[in-house]
Amino acid sequence: MMQKFLTFLERYSFGVCTYLGERFNISIAKIRLFFIYSSFLAVGFPLIFYFCAGIVLDVRHYVKRMRAKVMDW
Repeated sequence: MMQKFLTFLERYSFGVCTYLGERFNISIAKIRLFFIYSSFLAVGFPLIFYFCAGIVLDVRHYVKRMRAKVMDW
């Protein structure tokens, strides 16, 4: 049951931790733990950052896809 839940989160999350891990060459698990621990200490502020970064990454991905379609046309 727990494995299904973790797989669901990894598949449908925004990918912010993955992007930051690949960008700065840091373990993704460490970044996830940082977000979890800091959200407890900072009363949820890192979650606001996470969702904003997820929206920005999603818009960026959408723009790149649309640009590729225009260039193929």
